[in-house]
Amino acid sequence: MTLKQIIYTSQPFGYDRATLSGILMSARRWNKRNDITGSLICRHDVYLQLLEGPSDAVDATYARIARDDRHVNVIEVVSAPITERLFGDWDMRHDPADTWFYTAKEVADGALDTATPDDFKAVFTKLAQQPAMDQLD
Repeated sequence: MTLKQIIYTSQPFGYDRATLSGILMSARRWNKRNDITGSLICRHDVYLQLLEGPSDAVDATYARIARDDRHVNVIEVVSAPITERLFGDWDMRHDPADTWFYTAKEVADGALDTATPDDFKAVFTKLAQQPAMDQLD
C-alpha cells in the first residue's frame, strides 16, 4: 500500500468550540473508517492539518475538506508519498498550538504565505514529539 501525506492551510469560517468539536468528531469517525491518521492545529485564525494514509483515501478526504464551507482559502502546501506515519496512533489529533506555532499577528502578516513545505513538515514533526495537551483529544 502506498502511503501519502497532505498538509493544507485554511481559514475557519464560523469558528467556535462547538464547530471544532464537530469537526474533530466527524474527522475521527471518517478517518478511522478510511485508515487515515493525522493532526489538526486550529485556532480562530487558522487551520493547519496533516492527513496521512492510503493515497486514494487521503486524496478523497482532502477533496471533501476543500469543499467544506467551514473552511475559506484552502491551500495544499505539501503532497508527498511517505514511508511511515507521524500520527499513527491518532485518527485525528488536535492541538491549538497557542505557544509554539506562529502567532495570530504573524499569520495575519503572511507567515503562512512565506513558509516552505519543510517549515510545515517541521511543525508537525515537532508536534508528533509532544504529549497531547488538549481535553478534546
